[in-house]
Amino acid sequence: MTGTTGRVPKQEQEQASDEVTEVAPGILRAQLPIEFTGLGHVNCYVLEDPDGVAIVDPGLPGPSSFKVLRHRLSAAGIPIKRVHTVVVTHSHPDHFGGAGRVRHESGARIVTHQRFRLMWDPLEPPDVDVEDLPEVTEPVGHRFPWDPTPWGGERMAFSRRRKLAMQASRRFPRLMHAPVPTVRLSDADTISLGGRDWVSIHTPGHTDDHLCLYDPAGGVMLSGDHVLPTITPHVGGLSPLADPLATFMESLDKVAAYGDDVSVALPAHGHPFAGLTRRVEAIKQHHVDRLEQLRSAAEQIGRPATVAEFSRRLFSARVQGRMADSETFAHLEHLRQSGAMTRATDPSPYRYVLAD
Repeated sequence: MTGTTGRVPKQEQEQASDEVTEVAPGILRAQLPIEFTGLGHVNCYVLEDPDGVAIVDPGLPGPSSFKVLRHRLSAAGIPIKRVHTVVVTHSHPDHFGGAGRVRHESGARIVTHQRFRLMWDPLEPPDVDVEDLPEVTEPVGHRFPWDPTPWGGERMAFSRRRKLAMQASRRFPRLMHAPVPTVRLSDADTISLGGRDWVSIHTPGHTDDHLCLYDPAGGVMLSGDHVLPTITPHVGGLSPLADPLATFMESLDKVAAYGDDVSVALPAHGHPFAGLTRRVEAIKQHHVDRLEQLRSAAEQIGRPATVAEFSRRLFSARVQGRMADSETFAHLEHLRQSGAMTRATDPSPYRYVLAD
């Protein structure tokens, strides 16, 4: 199978299958369709117990995605009303989108990490001590995806209809089926799902609120977007974290520490995989290589350069745009904070150059 460009798609880019399969004892995988940011599906995992089922990452917002979710569950003999828990691994729409609708129909609790919040919500999530939050270099509370970025460059394109829906979600979250967590987990909390006791692992980097779950008895890791089988998760610069790349690398080490105890990782995109530690090392090396590319590019350019100029050195023309710029910005900020680069902000936009 190849895409329209003739390239063989990565696992994560494959179109959603309508099959519901068992991927670990007592755990089903249902793939829900998504078509944005180069992905083709999101994995919704289903964990059954005597009280009903828990589902993990119920797909995009909107009635069409929810219709597919209902169909997938029905194919497995599970009506929506049997869903007692929705776990959301992090605050991206392909993961949280269906949670509010499921809760509306079944009364299911919504489980997230303690710091879960939508990008346009206030910076501080509810019930979190502000003193426990990381240092913020670029505050992102109350922002929408189409807002200007601190480094300049193109804005993300959104239709008027989508803008109105997102603005309404800020003011009327329940009316718009935006998820309102009912259970917020802290790091190392234990939660019972599908007859298993899962340990929560806070893995910030891809987002500040990313949550992995680990079943030590079965050796199963629900890795969300934190560790994917064939592509590297996006680490962007619009984050409440002071250094999202450094935080992401630390979070990778955190899950790798479980090592051989993990028999299978269940990612949010792509197929289940073994060798979690090996995959973590490959992802880390990818980012180390990216940092070296930026140092080399800075030497070649020989003057302060914008994020967009550096981004063109890292990413092919096919994937240029705001997401590529955001990831480039995160890497440049990491180099700046480590002392390898300096940043000029006047005149705007930001410009980076190797430190003396």
